[in-house]
Amino acid sequence: MKRLLILLSILLSFGLRSQQIIPLNEKPYLDSLQSTVKNKTSHIAKANAFFLLSNYYRNIDSLVSKKYLENGKTFIKGDAFLSAKYDYYMAQYNLDRNKEKAAVSYQQAIKQLSKIRNEESDLLQASAWYSYGVTQKDKEGYPFLVKTILEKSIPLSKKYETSRNLGFLYTQLAVILTYNAEFKKSEDYNNKALKILEKHYPNSSELFFTYLNLANNFCYQAKGDEAKKFLDKAENLIAPYPESSVNAFYYYGKTLYYITRQKNSEALPVIEKGIFYTRKFNQNLLAQMFYFNKYDILRKLKRYNDAKEVLEDVLKEKSLALDLKNRKTIYKQLSALHEEMGNAKGALVWEQKYSGLNDSLNTENVKLEINKIESKFNAAEKERKIATLNAEKNQKDLEVNKKNSYLWGLSLILLLLISLLIFLFIIFRKNKKISKQKINEIKQKEELSLTKAILEGEERERERIARDLHDGLGGMLAGVKINFSTWSANHLDAEKDKEFYKILGQLDNSVGELRHVARNLMPESLLNFGLETALGDLCEFYNRKDIEIDFQAINIERKLPLNIQLNIYRIVQELLANAIKHAEASNILLQCSQSDKNFYITIEDNGKGFENNAENKTKSMGLKNLKNRVDYLKGNMEISSDNQGTTVNIELNIDGE
Repeated sequence: MKRLLILLSILLSFGLRSQQIIPLNEKPYLDSLQSTVKNKTSHIAKANAFFLLSNYYRNIDSLVSKKYLENGKTFIKGDAFLSAKYDYYMAQYNLDRNKEKAAVSYQQAIKQLSKIRNEESDLLQASAWYSYGVTQKDKEGYPFLVKTILEKSIPLSKKYETSRNLGFLYTQLAVILTYNAEFKKSEDYNNKALKILEKHYPNSSELFFTYLNLANNFCYQAKGDEAKKFLDKAENLIAPYPESSVNAFYYYGKTLYYITRQKNSEALPVIEKGIFYTRKFNQNLLAQMFYFNKYDILRKLKRYNDAKEVLEDVLKEKSLALDLKNRKTIYKQLSALHEEMGNAKGALVWEQKYSGLNDSLNTENVKLEINKIESKFNAAEKERKIATLNAEKNQKDLEVNKKNSYLWGLSLILLLLISLLIFLFIIFRKNKKISKQKINEIKQKEELSLTKAILEGEERERERIARDLHDGLGGMLAGVKINFSTWSANHLDAEKDKEFYKILGQLDNSVGELRHVARNLMPESLLNFGLETALGDLCEFYNRKDIEIDFQAINIERKLPLNIQLNIYRIVQELLANAIKHAEASNILLQCSQSDKNFYITIEDNGKGFENNAENKTKSMGLKNLKNRVDYLKGNMEISSDNQGTTVNIELNIDGE
């Protein structure tokens, strides 16, 4: 059972990535989709069929999947719903390849789907939110994923209480709870899924996976009888379809059941059947999980050489070993296996590899394990040498033993001294590091305070100048223009005095330019309508015939403190100015989004770029001003630039503390 829990994280990781639910009877499903794309059907039907084919092949053949996806794109033809679906399936394609790209595509799909009010759109939006949570799992952890499912996905699916999407979401939530050893809660959510799926979708893939999840949940609790009930139900569903790719999942569940029952010999042929299906459908990660189970059983059966070959093959294939935690587990198992085989030297080699991957918190424990194995190895060598000595040299053996005892005692004293020195050195380094850290913190606080004072003073001066220009000089110039216009209407002729009217037009342009300068110094739309409206107006101002700006705002709240809104506005203003004036871009994408205490800015352009090095960053006053404002909001800024354009990603802390 302990080893099963080791593999539980691997199983969960696989389960969370396997989101395309394909019918158990795959051939008619694929034939139907192929027929749709080949026959004379509507462009909507063809696009949907291509998207579903892309989703089916995305983990089987990436080239075929991408081809189907691009074929589907050609049939969008301005349809907003199909465009949203394309973003969703593009995210699905990138999910296991580039999670950052997938996350952006999911958000684009969600934004478009939220404007479409129908059942299909709501359910697809629920799936997009769930998948977005999966992309953020490694960064934000499981609490974020659970929150996304409960607050975003399930409420959308609950509008249609008998939808299979709702059953699927309950099942995925149960998988997460099983991983966190919340077995009772997991069972409750699986049962919620059963109420929907058994009644309305009795032959569905979703019901099949729910049965398997329940069986696995009971296996991890060593409740074999309960697990068998649901495993049999899953078998009844999949039995008519021996060519289905999901057979591999059934045999994995059956393997766990036999392991729970400690029926190791019976589990081996089941594993071989599972491996057959994983090879057939290119399910590499699941195949390696079968091999790991096979190794464990062979070890229990004391077939050590066979077990060793299986585990070494897992390392060579690399699907599991790419994850450092999995690789560390495999090294540890190989070390223990060699120790059981009596090969102390081999055990030492694998234990040293294991220690190289272990983190700093476990370093001392690993050293103790290595010392134990090394001691066993030295003892074995010593016994072998003693066995070869002539019985007539007993006296010499006694002297050697005395000498060895002396050396061991001396080694122990030296080891204690070395340990003491290491301990004192660590304490010294730690204190030095803490002192340095405090100095840096004080220095950073002083710099932030100075930056804050400069920026606030600058904004106050901007506001004063803008007010003086608008109310003072602007009013005076406007009054002069009105007086000239009134006087000229009574005393001058428009045909004879063209030069005067030309000067009057220049005066009118000067008043407009003065108002433009005043607005840039302190944007009225920001004060009156908030950040999102002000940024939209800024983009509209820069939009021209030869410049297209796509502005995307996601979850921006109006209740942000004014000084934070103003700093964000200045940052975006500087970014747009750089893209237009220096990069000479014609297409600009600006995305601003808010998530709790963080604000994200991403701008991409197709300009000529610049050399992205420290010297340029230091010399550029615009970049220096940007950095000051980002530092003021305790943020981070990343710049990527080449001859095809520039991308700037900024993350800001808007907590206000």
